[in-house]
Amino acid sequence: MIMDILQIINHFYPEDNELKHILLTHSEAVANKALAIASLHPELQLDEPFLYEASMLHDIGIIRCDAPGICCFGTEPYICHGRIGAEMLRSLGYPRHARVCERHTGTGLSKEEIIKRNLPLPHQDFMPETMEEQVICYADKFFSKTRPEREKTIEEAEKSLAKFGEEGIERFRRWSTLFI
Repeated sequence: MIMDILQIINHFYPEDNELKHILLTHSEAVANKALAIASLHPELQLDEPFLYEASMLHDIGIIRCDAPGICCFGTEPYICHGRIGAEMLRSLGYPRHARVCERHTGTGLSKEEIIKRNLPLPHQDFMPETMEEQVICYADKFFSKTRPEREKTIEEAEKSLAKFGEEGIERFRRWSTLFI
């Protein structure tokens, strides 16, 4: 599947440019963190090949979003990148990987939160459910796309999550006790 991952990325990102570099650097950091968690916790029986693949693809949808600060010059709001990535991966026959895309924003987005914040997303829950979805979502919080080579501290990751509300921070803290 690793070759498939590179083919998928190259399919949607055919040019070797700064956006592709940001995506690959960020995704590789997330994958390494997720695999480190799996290594520390064999009792969780995580699917390590899937963790790598889904970590590498979790942000594939950023290419269609408007986020010039990270070289994304699409038209969609950045908050939609997970849902867009899920649609992209489902179109290629990767529904399990697609679920990771659509469930990694913040620490997941509930239907209630989407409605309350009037987010441009379908009115449904996008919460990480499987342990692999949770590990990738957690690992993702430690790496930004503006400084993808730098790992945040737990405190910095929590601060970044503040915009998603207290529930997101609480979920992150629960994951911290499970995954550290």
